[in-house]
Amino acid sequence: MASHGLGLSPCSSDGRIALYRSCNLTQVPQVPSTTENLLLSFNYIKTVTATSFPFLKQVLLLELGDQCTSFTIDKEAFRNLPNLRILDLGRSQIDFLHPDAFQGLPHLYELRLYGCGLSDAVLRDGYFRNLESLTRLDLSKNQIHSLYLHPSFGELNSLKSLDFSLNQIPTVCERELRPLQGKTLSFFNLAYNGLYRDFVNWGECMNPFRNMSLETLDVSSNGWTIGITGNFSKAISGSQVSSLVLSYHIMGSGFGFQNIKDPDRNTFAGLARSSVIRLDISHGSIFSLNSQVFEGLKELKLLNLAHNKINKIAAEAFYGLDSLQVLNLSYNLLGELYNSDFYGLPEVAYLDLQKNHIGIIQDQTFRRLRKLSTLDLRDNALKTINFLPSISTIYLGGNKLVAWPNIPFTANFIQLSENRLEKLDNLYVLLLVRGLKTLLLNQNRFSSCHQQLTPSENLNLEQLFLGENMLQLAWETGFCWDVFKGLPHLQVLFLNNNYLNFLPPGVFSHLTALRGLSLNTNRLTVLSSGDLPASLEVLDISRNQLLSPNPDLFASLSFLDITHNKFICECELSAFISWLNQTNVTLLGSPEDLSCTYPSSLSGASLYVLSTEDCNEEEFFKSLKFSLFLFLTATLTVFLTATLTVTKFRGFCFICFKTVQRLVLKDQAKGRAPDTYQYDAYLCFSSRDFEWVQNALLKHLDAQYSGHNRFNLCFEERDFVPGENHIANIQDAVWQSRKIVCIMSRHFLRDGWCLEAFTYAQSRCVSDLSGALIVVVVGALSQYQLMKHPSIRGFVQKQQYLRWPEDPQDVDWFLNKLSQQILRREKGRKEDTAVPLQTVATLP
Repeated sequence: MASHGLGLSPCSSDGRIALYRSCNLTQVPQVPSTTENLLLSFNYIKTVTATSFPFLKQVLLLELGDQCTSFTIDKEAFRNLPNLRILDLGRSQIDFLHPDAFQGLPHLYELRLYGCGLSDAVLRDGYFRNLESLTRLDLSKNQIHSLYLHPSFGELNSLKSLDFSLNQIPTVCERELRPLQGKTLSFFNLAYNGLYRDFVNWGECMNPFRNMSLETLDVSSNGWTIGITGNFSKAISGSQVSSLVLSYHIMGSGFGFQNIKDPDRNTFAGLARSSVIRLDISHGSIFSLNSQVFEGLKELKLLNLAHNKINKIAAEAFYGLDSLQVLNLSYNLLGELYNSDFYGLPEVAYLDLQKNHIGIIQDQTFRRLRKLSTLDLRDNALKTINFLPSISTIYLGGNKLVAWPNIPFTANFIQLSENRLEKLDNLYVLLLVRGLKTLLLNQNRFSSCHQQLTPSENLNLEQLFLGENMLQLAWETGFCWDVFKGLPHLQVLFLNNNYLNFLPPGVFSHLTALRGLSLNTNRLTVLSSGDLPASLEVLDISRNQLLSPNPDLFASLSFLDITHNKFICECELSAFISWLNQTNVTLLGSPEDLSCTYPSSLSGASLYVLSTEDCNEEEFFKSLKFSLFLFLTATLTVFLTATLTVTKFRGFCFICFKTVQRLVLKDQAKGRAPDTYQYDAYLCFSSRDFEWVQNALLKHLDAQYSGHNRFNLCFEERDFVPGENHIANIQDAVWQSRKIVCIMSRHFLRDGWCLEAFTYAQSRCVSDLSGALIVVVVGALSQYQLMKHPSIRGFVQKQQYLRWPEDPQDVDWFLNKLSQQILRREKGRKEDTAVPLQTVATLP
């Protein structure tokens, strides 16, 4: 209800506003003499007379429209409102309106009589006499059939706006509007009347707007063809019309039809002497822009051709538009743009081509537009673009671009949202654009990086929008962490909805001017002390998975949104809870959205109602501080010394350990128990990795390579029977070996036989209920790359695997660990599951 918007109770007054809408009133209520706005719509008032209103000198607005019953307005009905400025009677069925109903209103500025069922008599019989201040008169949606104006209209010297739309006026001729001659009107509306649809004798009708000056003339939605439009243009020739609205017409053949013609050079020729500055011929069926169709409109600055069916632009279609500054061709059927399309537009600054089907643009198309500053090509079908003009603003969102060319040009604003850019290398190229201040790249597909370019310094970029991409996939490869390195003046950065579960170390360290950062709707579980730049003022970290955020990170902020996170409400969160209750930082979002996720007993509880008293153990530890300090210092010193020694010389330490073990246990060595398997292990690897496997594994483990080695290993190059079916060889190797060791490299993942052997090994594990399969990952293979293979995905999700160490001094330890896994026997076949492997992390 409107009463809520005004802040008043219904059917009441606060002294200035009397709000009596929908109060079932049958007469005007008593209101304070100080009332300025009297609102009486949606009631049942049937009659308004000279005594209906008390004397209300200060009333400026009277709203009496939308009555629920028809009513009559008597002579001088509003004389007790001498200072009334706005009178609204709209959408009320007026059965009787006295010719002197509006007398006594010398200050009336606006009169609303739309939808009141009024006839021609309201214009013809002088109802608006003596309204010397009347500026706006709205008579739309009535039953007016003729515009014969009473001579008193000539005395309305303040009149600026007349609205006769949605009536039934078939013609308007010079003699009817004669009282308005010599006036300047800001708005004259004749839309939706069926105007001039029937035969008109223009020789008799002549120019309806003779000696008038109109800022805006709206004759839209009258169903005009090019014939009617041409005749009307000739008739009003010489009358000054700054803005002519001809929208919702029926000019043009449309797509696939020829029965209605497109405008030609004669259609608008009559407007040559009318000084038209803005022309709107949108919402029609124009298919082809014919040559020199706008030739006579030398002063035109804005041309709106949107929402037609334009598919073809003839040569010199815009010839003569020497002053045009804005051209709107949006929502049409253009598929290609040619070099000749925009010839003759030396002053165009804004070109709107959005919502077409443009897929191809010739390289010289925009070169003639010397003054072009804004180009809008959103929502088209561009897959590639090989050139761009050096202009201020470029809109290219909603296309099909998959790459950005490295072409030299300048721009202040580039919008590339909703395209198909995948490689972050494109961002490095875009940051080379000279003068660029704002770059929008949200809703693309950024997910990979080859980083063929190094970051270059961009001293102008202030705003960068990278939301709704997949930066997590690009950054987890370890590349493109320096993408923001050359942006010292960047102030706003959006990285929302990028599936981020970590921030690369120092990724924001070069953004010394950054003030606003959005990281909302990601998967971040922790923020480290160096993640946020010191200049940051506004941070949106909502809708992540932060468990126990460190409040020290937010101390320098002015605004923070940290709602909708998964807080663990245990003592680790006490510092953050205390900070929430005393911080000067403005917290955005609702307090109810700061709630616990764990433990279940506190799920949904607001952080603001939690107490941290039980987490204060300061008094308990005070007496032990010094003793613990001494003890921990000594222990830590010994531990660090030992750790550093073992870490630095761990390879040598391991050799010493094995030597001592052999000397101590040499008399306790036991022979190996008889085995039902032909081989200790089947080494499955790609033939392209043979040389590496031979040097790294076979020479140190296989007994046939050295008498010091203890294992009888099986591998394809030596032990597979030549000529026998390859699948049979693989099956024999899998079932005749105690363990199967898969050396998983990039070549392994591309080798079909290797993947087949891996599948057989998994089948054996399921059949025996054993852990016979050992996976060794070699090289820089990520978890994501392994899981791309359906046959491997289940294993890496449920089982642990070994990873070949990067540091050479860890190789002996690794080989010993692998040997233990090969020698480990199952407790009972088909009785117990395999013991899970310990993961060997790659050393830094």
